Amino acid sequence: MTGVAGLWRRMAAFVYEGLLLFGVVMLAGFIYSTLTQQRHALQGQTGLKVFVFLVLGVYFVWFWARHGQTLAMRTWKLRLVRSNGSGVGWLRAGCRYVLCWLWFLPALATQWAMGLHGGGVTSGMLLAGILAYVLVARALPGRQFLHDWVCDTCIIESSPTPPPPQPL
Repeated sequence: MTGVAGLWRRMAAFVYEGLLLFGVVMLAGFIYSTLTQQRHALQGQTGLKVFVFLVLGVYFVWFWARHGQTLAMRTWKLRLVRSNGSGVGWLRAGCRYVLCWLWFLPALATQWAMGLHGGGVTSGMLLAGILAYVLVARALPGRQFLHDWVCDTCIIESSPTPPPPQPL
């Protein structure tokens, strides 16, 4: 185990994770619309949102609990561990997944409460929410994100483990 990963490196992995999740969400939407015989995009929106939430939960909880790394974290050589360096269990990974929505929910709730609509407004509100969340991390011990601080987890720099030597 090496040191706690820097804020910029974690944010780079965050952006890359978003790119990878685009494909996961598109596949989940296709599966949902096929299984429910959805013919119009405005029908079944609540069910689709719940389904995507669950699919993303399975993705994150599986990778965090099994390997400590999602695909993006593996690329950026980051690993999720508890603050004592041990692995993250299923329950803690699930709790962290739910709390990770703090990146987005306050901004979206504010937009809804103000009655604002439109893609540009949503993008602006989400960007403002993400920036506010990063600023909160700067105030917490070890510059950890709020969900990591609450769940007693941290993201560390993780060098790849060398393969075991092969017998001759």
